[in-house]
Amino acid sequence: MKNNGNLICSECGAILERENYHEFEGHIYCEECFNEKTVVCMNCNERIWREDAEGNSNLVLCRHCYDFSYTNCEDCGWLIHNDSAYYLSEEDEYPYCYECYNRRMNYAIKNYSYKPEPIFYGSGNLFFGIELEIDKAGENDNNAQTIIDIANRTYEHIYCKHDGSIDRGFEIVSHPMTLEYHTDKMNWKEVFEKAVDMGYRSHQTDTCGLHIHVSRDAFGKTYEEQENAIGRIVFFVEKHWNEIVKFSRRTQDNLNRWAARYATISATSEETYKKAKDRHMGRYVAVNLENNNTVEFRLFRGTLNYKTFLATLQLVDEICFHAIHMSDYEMENMSWSDFVLRILPKKAELIEYLKQKRLYVNEISNETEEM
Repeated sequence: MKNNGNLICSECGAILERENYHEFEGHIYCEECFNEKTVVCMNCNERIWREDAEGNSNLVLCRHCYDFSYTNCEDCGWLIHNDSAYYLSEEDEYPYCYECYNRRMNYAIKNYSYKPEPIFYGSGNLFFGIELEIDKAGENDNNAQTIIDIANRTYEHIYCKHDGSIDRGFEIVSHPMTLEYHTDKMNWKEVFEKAVDMGYRSHQTDTCGLHIHVSRDAFGKTYEEQENAIGRIVFFVEKHWNEIVKFSRRTQDNLNRWAARYATISATSEETYKKAKDRHMGRYVAVNLENNNTVEFRLFRGTLNYKTFLATLQLVDEICFHAIHMSDYEMENMSWSDFVLRILPKKAELIEYLKQKRLYVNEISNETEEM
């Protein structure tokens, strides 16, 4: 502001000497008022009105830098530059400061998006990765660490993750293992016994499932071979839906929510598979096709019964074996009785479980208690 040729501070009205004033966006200020009314962004050095400043008491930012160059730690809320943000995995969308990231990485129960580089155990091509949900005894880091310590006594076999669908528990995830490794080397029985001892349940909940991921590479060397075999899996599940549902122990409502049927059965596996893919039902289906590297069987209710767990793995192994080694015609014309009678005696847990569920030809027995 000018008065009789003199410069006057727009804020306090002080008369200013011409060599000692500041001008900002059409306003003239003395030194003191200039520093009170404006501030410099500590990221881009642009001067802005103090009332428009973002950030915090330690870091003053213009709106543009705040919106595009900074974020807040998911845990403590601290303002951090995008280049200094840490993420628990490549898929994780939640940023953390360095301190919270280190603390999180040391948690036994990882973030839901946590996905380490897979470690393959056993020899062969057919690997199974387990996702087992357990509930009822709390999302307790100490409990999870106890389970991890048992399972990972010799090698890094499992890790634990948060799962929003579970009320008071967490998810146990295994690295990919062959059926033989799961059966002979991995101490699942000890893991289950400890989980039950701590109060966890899986079958006896409305929240828990047992998901089995099968490596896609097992189904053929080429993409076409893999697609044909996976098509035979989808056909088999659709054709024998009633038997597999009975095996799964899931209720119909539970299946509809977490492992729905494609309901696309046709005369051929090729047409059935095509219809299934055309439905675009996402990942909450009985045979999930959404993953790049695996086919996921989501059908099964969770269990901490060791024999039931092995029987479930053995069933998936049988389905995959037939899908890999049979032609479309053979798979399409195989009855349920044909399927179960092909199972070798070494899969004793599967044969016993099929008998208990009245699914082994016409034999009848009592059902086992699940945990």
